[in-house]
Amino acid sequence: MKNIVLIGMPGSGKSTIGVVLAKVLGYRFVDTDLVIQEQEGKLLQEIIAERGNDGFLALENEVNSRLDVSRSVIATGGSVIYGREAMEHLRKNGWVVYLKLDYEDLKKRLGNLRCRGVVLREGQTLKDLYRERIPFYEKYAHIEIDEKNLGVEETMEEIVRRLPVLEDRTENHKVV
Repeated sequence: MKNIVLIGMPGSGKSTIGVVLAKVLGYRFVDTDLVIQEQEGKLLQEIIAERGNDGFLALENEVNSRLDVSRSVIATGGSVIYGREAMEHLRKNGWVVYLKLDYEDLKKRLGNLRCRGVVLREGQTLKDLYRERIPFYEKYAHIEIDEKNLGVEETMEEIVRRLPVLEDRTENHKVV
């Protein structure tokens, strides 16, 4: 079975939904932001402060392009889509699912972006970042899940329903 790779903006629920999805399917859960932090021994925002945005993106690309897991739900960092090698590797080894959240809902969910380790250029707003990233998410996704009016369980069930390898499992995987 392939991996399930979750992409989307910070705050779209990749980690939260990923944990639930992995539990329900009996897959491992991998959060690539945590893999990076563990490898570097630092928080994402510390890495960004030390290496700058480009240095962080290079590290993120490297870590994701070397990720060697199977039967895993992988929650990626929101900026993974800037790394061509990483995205080609993730697409080859898994179904890439874009968790799509509209801008207004996203804005409600997010607090201080810099504390979350979000790559923002000087003067860039959340709206700018959102507009910049959407075409990348759409380009790399095998499947898009519109999260409008969906909770964690409904989003997870929609992922299970839409993934070709899991089509026959939808009814058997309800969160209890």
